[in-house]
Amino acid sequence: MNIAEKIYQEACRLPEHLAEEVLDFIEFIQKKHDIRDKELENLKEAQLLVMNRIWDNEDDEVWNEDPAR
Repeated sequence: MNIAEKIYQEACRLPEHLAEEVLDFIEFIQKKHDIRDKELENLKEAQLLVMNRIWDNEDDEVWNEDPAR
């Protein structure tokens, strides 16, 4: 069994909110050591630019005042 499989097994035993902390820590380490998937990061940035226009428009301003948030 390799280390990734061991991490996976341990993460599966955690409650969801703690598994999210583990994922956040993994992402922190990736950023710290600059080992992120650069193609995936570029794709995320491109999508964000496009989605910002969709998410932030006058027609949807009513959702900004949603009391459920």
